[in-house]
Amino acid sequence: MSEFTGSTGPEGPAPSGFSFENVHRNAMIGQMQQQQASASNGAHGPAGASASAGSSPGYLPMATKTGTTIVGLVYKDGVVLGADTRATGGSEVADKNCEKIHYLAPNIYCCGAGTAADTEKTTEIISSQLELLRMNMGGAQSRVVTACTMLKRMLFRYQGHISAALVLGGVDATGPHVYQIYPHGSTGKLPYTTMGSGSLAAMSVFETGWTEGMSEAEAVDLVKRAILAGVFNDLGSGSNVDTCVIRTDGTTTLDRGAVQPNDVQPLRDSIRRSAMLTMRPGTTAILKSEFTAAKRGGVTLADVTVTEMET
Repeated sequence: MSEFTGSTGPEGPAPSGFSFENVHRNAMIGQMQQQQASASNGAHGPAGASASAGSSPGYLPMATKTGTTIVGLVYKDGVVLGADTRATGGSEVADKNCEKIHYLAPNIYCCGAGTAADTEKTTEIISSQLELLRMNMGGAQSRVVTACTMLKRMLFRYQGHISAALVLGGVDATGPHVYQIYPHGSTGKLPYTTMGSGSLAAMSVFETGWTEGMSEAEAVDLVKRAILAGVFNDLGSGSNVDTCVIRTDGTTTLDRGAVQPNDVQPLRDSIRRSAMLTMRPGTTAILKSEFTAAKRGGVTLADVTVTEMET
């Protein structure tokens, strides 16, 4: 019998057969709560201090914040994907121009939210597998549902430990498609979707402005406004707006920095710095200058001293 089905608890023996209840996890969380309560009581009296002696307080699992705004929608002649470009490390901005729209196939792209390393490596692996599959099929075009299946199987295998929330978009022989893929492997096929910490602000724009049969210009403008809503209303999203248009005629347009609402270059140009900080040529005197030309032909065996190895 498995250890997950043979354990007993205060409520009686575990049910026979397969049990999908998180028995061990719930017991661990309960123990952490008791340790935290003992630690907090120990600060107010000796009774709690004796109860918490010999054990360190645990930390309950918290929800992971992705710190990103990514979107995707289906329009009349294809798919439009969008993402912001801010990468955060905790409360600090680690990268102001991070690329979150990843290549999977010539007709399939994917936006990633979560841990940057996880999203990049996951999409890189699936892109390689799709390339090998196209080679085995004689160069046939990749299907969007194939990429979705590969991604969801990989993420489900790791049970959510790979922090990659994805918006998959592409066009194949069956038409344009947009999928949302959660880190645990669950997926959904939708006409438009948003993910990341700024997804609520972006979704409000989509719910208001999306209509079936939109033109490309209308779809791109709606995606830009949705990402900007996340940029200005979510602290984890910021910097620029990237867009990717995948059309049914086989063409693709990836626009890096399609919108730059926080361009700081004009502000930097307006600052007048003191000329005292500018070192003119000749400020430091040159005492000696010498140039030795290399030997013609480079290094030869005659320039190498060979000694016998002692045996």
